[in-house]
Amino acid sequence: MKRIYSLLVTLLLVSKDLLAQTSGDTVEMADKLRADGKIWVVVAVIAVVFAGIAINMLRIDSKLKKIEKDLNIK
Repeated sequence: MKRIYSLLVTLLLVSKDLLAQTSGDTVEMADKLRADGKIWVVVAVIAVVFAGIAINMLRIDSKLKKIEKDLNIK
């Protein structure tokens, strides 16, 4: 029980430190990107990367299903 309590206290202290980093100041880089309109370029790049990952996962899944069908694995 003492081990669980110490783990819980440790997690609470770590989360407090993580939240303290975002309080107060604004992020100047994000404000500059928004002002220049370049934030949409960043969003588009992230969307393309996620779409590529999703397409790759779907291709791997279809190949795996084909292999399972060939080997009669259920």
